[in-house]
Amino acid sequence: MAIVVKSMATSGVDGFMVEIEASTIKGQQQSMSIIGLPDQAIKEAGERIQAAIESCGYDIPKDKAIISLAPGDKKKRGSHFDLGMIIALLYQTDQISPKNLSDYAFIGELALDGRIRPCTGVLSMVTEARKCGVKSVVVPYENRQEAASVSGINVCPVRSLPETIRFLEGRLKLSGQDDGAFEGKTGSDDKGNMAGVMTGSADNHEADYGSDMDFSDVKGQDELIDAIVLGAAGGHNILMLGEPGCGKTMIAQRIPTILPKMSEKESLEVTKIHSISGLLDAGTGLLRSRPFRAPHHNVSLNALIGGGSYAQPGEVSLAHNGVLFLDELAEFSRSTLDALRQPMEDKKVTISRVNGTNSYPANFMFVAAMNPCPCGYYPSKKCRCTDYEIIHYRGKISGPILERIDIQKSVAHVDFFELGDKESSYSSKQLREMVEKARKIQQERFKNDSQVCCNAQMTTTMIQKYCKLDEECTKLLKNASEKYGYSARVIHKLLRMARTSADLDGAENIRREDITRVLGCRDLDVSSSQMYAIA
Repeated sequence: MAIVVKSMATSGVDGFMVEIEASTIKGQQQSMSIIGLPDQAIKEAGERIQAAIESCGYDIPKDKAIISLAPGDKKKRGSHFDLGMIIALLYQTDQISPKNLSDYAFIGELALDGRIRPCTGVLSMVTEARKCGVKSVVVPYENRQEAASVSGINVCPVRSLPETIRFLEGRLKLSGQDDGAFEGKTGSDDKGNMAGVMTGSADNHEADYGSDMDFSDVKGQDELIDAIVLGAAGGHNILMLGEPGCGKTMIAQRIPTILPKMSEKESLEVTKIHSISGLLDAGTGLLRSRPFRAPHHNVSLNALIGGGSYAQPGEVSLAHNGVLFLDELAEFSRSTLDALRQPMEDKKVTISRVNGTNSYPANFMFVAAMNPCPCGYYPSKKCRCTDYEIIHYRGKISGPILERIDIQKSVAHVDFFELGDKESSYSSKQLREMVEKARKIQQERFKNDSQVCCNAQMTTTMIQKYCKLDEECTKLLKNASEKYGYSARVIHKLLRMARTSADLDGAENIRREDITRVLGCRDLDVSSSQMYAIA
């Protein structure tokens, strides 16, 4: 009779249950076969299992051993099945006698000496285990913080195979003391079996991104900061144009410091993606600070959007619920930038490969910076570029991408000597309070729609409901549209921004000053309209 042990696997950012079945065929030559559409890492598990069995003082099965990963028609990858496979095999050969094995799911990679190594994607797998009704999950000790972020399931952290076996047989109590992040409690269930339980919440990282960064360092850019606050309050995309050294990158790096703190749901989503990507440090619990991703301009299409043989998340997904910053925007390849169109609209990425199709969330705030011309100094006297050269340079960014960027703001040149002793007008704390106040208004507005959390995500129906204009505002917006040739998408973005501007001031309706304010955030339209190119 085959022994069945539960384990978990990942597909995209979600997990699914895998049943590990172990059986031996007597009378056949000693060997080990692993079936169920395994990848190379799983196929190599046979060697790790045999070495670990011998190192820990157990006997390698004398007959042919077959290990099946069910469901057999779904591809599986990763080394985290090792622990479940070796437990199933030792139980099948009567070398261990665990109690209530059906209550547990096993996640962990084996070292040749029997140690349990950490794995990626643990948060997604533990979350799915809870949904599947699993009572306890055995995880590597280094993944204990991550696993314990999921409430409603017992987390049993183990360091080695012998420790795991002693625990399963009731000869060892597990606890997660160590650094005080958990309160280790050991008790017994209603059948009197020992249970090593980690309770409490993970060691959450409360420190915000770049705790040493603050908007108080920024001087002489009050008009731009006002636009940045507008973008942060409504989740609007931002493009900054300015000459080298005027502070574009400096300001972009400080945007996460004024964004609202992530909710528990947002933290789980971000941590899942980083865990699956292998970017979550061992011993880390839920990520609390919003991600800030700034890929170099030579980034490949797959690295930005996601891809690879097994469709790993790209930068757009790693920036989920945070900021994706592209510096020197015009230096990115056009095909790479155009690939951003769908994620910026749909807030998700679907990647299809021969091995399967995975979807990853990509709800990020897009922030970009670029020079206004090839030499970088337009419109100052230092610029020697012709209108044709400037138009050609800006033409590297396609119209559809520019239409998806709500705020297109010029960054003023600053004089270091004039600003040397000048105090900054703002701090990140002050700006964050303004942003959070506006976001609370939006959360109340969209409380009946869980898919919308800020004004930038409003649908067309919502725009018609919440962005009504009076006659004067309509006329002002119409005149600007006729002058610059705005499309319906741009007008909708302007209306969303106007709604955010009103929220920042606590106004119930969109006012004339709100329309004027958002039209003032379209500097690129004004600049481009003043140029003439002769082919």
